[in-house]
Amino acid sequence: MSTATKSTLDPQKKSMAAEHFEEQLRERIVGQERAVERIARLYQIYLAGLYPPQRPIGNYLFLGPTGSGKTRIIEASSEILFGTLNAVLKVDCAEYAHSHEISRLIGSPPGYLGHRETTPYFSQANLERYRTPELDFTLILFDEIEKASDTLWSLLLGILDKGRLTLGDNSEVDMTRTIIFMTGNIGAERIERLLEGGIGFTDVGARVHDPKMDKQIYSTVLEAARRKFSPEFMNRIDSVVVFRNLTDDHIRQILDIELGNLQRRIMQSAGDTKFSFELSQRAKDFLLAEGVDRKYGARHIKRAIERYLVYPLSNLISTGQVRYGDHIQVDFRKRNGALEFQKASPRLKVVGEAVPMA
Repeated sequence: MSTATKSTLDPQKKSMAAEHFEEQLRERIVGQERAVERIARLYQIYLAGLYPPQRPIGNYLFLGPTGSGKTRIIEASSEILFGTLNAVLKVDCAEYAHSHEISRLIGSPPGYLGHRETTPYFSQANLERYRTPELDFTLILFDEIEKASDTLWSLLLGILDKGRLTLGDNSEVDMTRTIIFMTGNIGAERIERLLEGGIGFTDVGARVHDPKMDKQIYSTVLEAARRKFSPEFMNRIDSVVVFRNLTDDHIRQILDIELGNLQRRIMQSAGDTKFSFELSQRAKDFLLAEGVDRKYGARHIKRAIERYLVYPLSNLISTGQVRYGDHIQVDFRKRNGALEFQKASPRLKVVGEAVPMA
């Protein structure tokens, strides 16, 4: 590897960058310490320049229940490193069920309809769009990898092995400067059965953190992956990370993180109405009840916040009831099944009902 391709940071700055990245990731991701450690170690490998030169920097397979944070941890890594979610090139494998749809990724061959009309998603320019001298790599996500078509599988195997991709016009794209993430729900049902003990609901939190159960979950999911995926695919994976079911404590922490994100959105908004808000425990419990499903984990928390908190707050702002510098207290009133908003002084009227917008 030439020195021109290595990180331009000096040793002290590399150490600080690695520590900062891991700290920031731990603040954003709850209950998945193993995944955080793996990504943090991968970033250290990049900074040290010790990654393989003739293949992607890393090939990671994330498996586990839906709503456990598999996609979120990749998005969080992009936010921390590049300052935007858009730096992740995301491929929803379910959208490529037919062979002809692969042309959206690699372009059409010469003579075929659409040739040169659109830029292939995996063009060299698109891969390098967010790279910098310090961060000379690209994050790529293949979401729901188990739904990939045979054509996409063939494409992916070549990328994972050699870090090279041939486009429809026979030009070659260098994908060695990429980190490949693949997510899937393989084995999620088996994890749920293990945690339930086969006889219904148990203390999931305690079972998740039981060392014996932890090892059994990993072995079960890895076995399911080996049955689903071919040996040549599994041999190209650097690390398989199994995400665990989130406990009630984890989900409450995630709610607090999302509420903190909303507060930052308000303070960084382009408008001139910047204010603070505070939720009572009853209001938080209401959002958790509406935004959490045992089957889907914490996936719908953001949706509940938008529906029951952001929309009513937007109404208060647009009608002039909330102004610059106000502090809004949010409580849940059982009598009408709605969140109630009030200033520290004076009191505001109840806004909307339990379902302010469809």
